Amino acid sequence: MTKAPRPPLIEICVEGIDGLLAAQAAGADRVELCASLIEGGITPSLGTVRAALDQSTIPFHVMVRPRGGDFLYSETEYRSMLADVVALRDLGVAGVVFGCLNADGTIDDRRMGELTEAAGLVNVTCHRAFDMTRDPVEALEALIRCKVGRVLTSGQRDTAVEGAALLADLVRQAGDRIIILGCGALDLQNIAEVRKTTGLTEMHFAALKDVPSGMHYRNPHVGMGGSDLDREYRNTLTDTDLVAATIAAAKA
Repeated sequence: MTKAPRPPLIEICVEGIDGLLAAQAAGADRVELCASLIEGGITPSLGTVRAALDQSTIPFHVMVRPRGGDFLYSETEYRSMLADVVALRDLGVAGVVFGCLNADGTIDDRRMGELTEAAGLVNVTCHRAFDMTRDPVEALEALIRCKVGRVLTSGQRDTAVEGAALLADLVRQAGDRIIILGCGALDLQNIAEVRKTTGLTEMHFAALKDVPSGMHYRNPHVGMGGSDLDREYRNTLTDTDLVAATIAAAKA
């Protein structure tokens, strides 16, 4: 008798402590804790991490990314990442998430290896810097050499649906050497099919909604950055109900 496949582990990408608590309440297995998801996620403050350690009942992995943009870092940026990894390790987080590339689109083996070594026994994930590499087969082998534990990827496409063929290939290439954490616009409608066609054992998504600010007074003449002035009075939150429904679809 063939055993049914185990339900996938579900990681929710969140912004800040409120997002973590919402994902936790919805039944997430793990959280990726970030700041500024509008930039694709950057390193949250240590105060946020400490609050998460105090209030979380599930593991969370912390983004280590000093800025938005590319993954080709200056030496000073890299040193700040190294310091963040050490600080997060010493705080006792379950995992850290980072990625460094060379200008030619290859994995920066030296920096990835040093960051992974600095993490010690803490779980290490390479984020979607992987999706910006020139050769995913080569990049996956480089991450394995660097002793990275998992890689977050959409199969080098905007969505997991589009990248499903590569995701399946990566799962086969990885074997039991590294975990493929699939992502890329996964939702209630597509997550079960992506799981079925790729063989992913871990899946990652964000379920966000915009809600109006609670501010009564609004200054229409000042913005804190960019041209979208309404952004100052709109908050993006993790949608607990949507997380729960999508998890149910993935594990059905």
